[in-house]
Amino acid sequence: MSEYNNNFENKDQMYQYDSHNNETVPAPVREPKKRHTGKTGRTVKKIGAITLSAVLFGGVAAGTFQAVNHITGYTPYATPIAGANPDGTLPTEIQESQSLLQTTAIPALQTAKGSLDVSDIAESVMPSIVSITNKSVQEIQNYFSMFGYRGQSQFMETESAGSGFIIGKNADELLIVTNCHVVENANTLSVCFIDNQAYEANIKGTDSANDLAVIAIPLDTISADTMAQIKVASIGDSDSLKVGEQVVAIGNALGYGQSVTTGIVSAMNRSIESKNSVVNTSTGEEEVPTYIQTDAAINPGNSGGALVNMNGEVVGINSAKMSSTEVEGMGYAIPVSRVSDIIETLMNETTRTKVAESQRANIGISGITVDATVNQTYGIPTGVYIADVTAGSAAEAAGIIKGEVITAFDGKAVTGIEELKDLLQYYAAGETVEVTLKVPGAGEYSEKTVSLTLGHAASAESEETESSEAPDFGIHW
Repeated sequence: MSEYNNNFENKDQMYQYDSHNNETVPAPVREPKKRHTGKTGRTVKKIGAITLSAVLFGGVAAGTFQAVNHITGYTPYATPIAGANPDGTLPTEIQESQSLLQTTAIPALQTAKGSLDVSDIAESVMPSIVSITNKSVQEIQNYFSMFGYRGQSQFMETESAGSGFIIGKNADELLIVTNCHVVENANTLSVCFIDNQAYEANIKGTDSANDLAVIAIPLDTISADTMAQIKVASIGDSDSLKVGEQVVAIGNALGYGQSVTTGIVSAMNRSIESKNSVVNTSTGEEEVPTYIQTDAAINPGNSGGALVNMNGEVVGINSAKMSSTEVEGMGYAIPVSRVSDIIETLMNETTRTKVAESQRANIGISGITVDATVNQTYGIPTGVYIADVTAGSAAEAAGIIKGEVITAFDGKAVTGIEELKDLLQYYAAGETVEVTLKVPGAGEYSEKTVSLTLGHAASAESEETESSEAPDFGIHW
């Protein structure tokens, strides 16, 4: 006799057979089911009919499906799935977690890059970002001269906007990194912090070849409330960036105030054709500067702002945007790892302010800008080609002669005559500075450095000017 308790049911009575006692006993009496009558009963019957139909349809469909599988020889899970049993079935733990796509995460990407989202980045980095306003006076073409009539030149005050970020401070100054083109030709520089308070800044150092500048604000001019709200930016490693990695650009876009855009690293080590060569601080050789390419929107005013990774670290200095009806989403940033040594050098330079008109200095040359096109055509180093030397000038006293090329002034790279004139605004007559030149000879240029005591601009025939004569490039070998 089996060990199961068996139930038997007839129309009148339910009996339960007890195998242990070999007897049949009445089963517990069940309460009679209530029958629904009337409208409620009809509703219940309809629901029951619908349910029964669904069950029957499902059963038929399942049977048909299984029959087709049997005829065609198809076995569920015929395509192997990671972690499946030998017979093709899935273990319980996988059945519970498997998605409809039956995919698993790539192990290398299971650990997310960075721990912040874009809102976290903005909140963390914004206190380090500043807006920069450059007010300068520029010479503009006289209206009548456009039609061939003579007229005096007119000067107009212009205003431009840019960005920067706080890089550090010394005993007396708060130091800010930006692009050189953001601060060039400035009469006054105004820096606005996260609390919307603005302070006047001075140029500490510039490197035009790398489009870098450091400006400084005296600490004693900054209020305690502003100091409590700002902070020095965290610097990351741009060399560790990978294509496809998410980045965030923050800056004073279009001069409207700080804005945040996001994108990815589109490419590394990109060169921009219009950029001049730079000197590698490690090797001393000239090379074309490279940039981080990103599709994060970088618009006018973003220049000098920060490109940060998803850890909130600055990995690039926003510098340029490719603008064309045929181009979309191509912005460039200077990698911080490439220029960290340059920034440190600029941070340690002497902060200068423009000297009074009566103290303005002069070198005593007429020069021609050697840009990238001239450099490639004639092989002449980028800088200021000396077309003429004024008799009795500071340049003549220092041994500078026609045909040489000025490439640096007081340790600062020089790429054109306008840049040299701008530098001279910060030096008084009588100061002695080091001037680096490229000297032609024996089929190539050699380098020399001379000490030059600046003359007085008022005592010279004219200030440094762009030569109107046709250059005689290459005749001084």
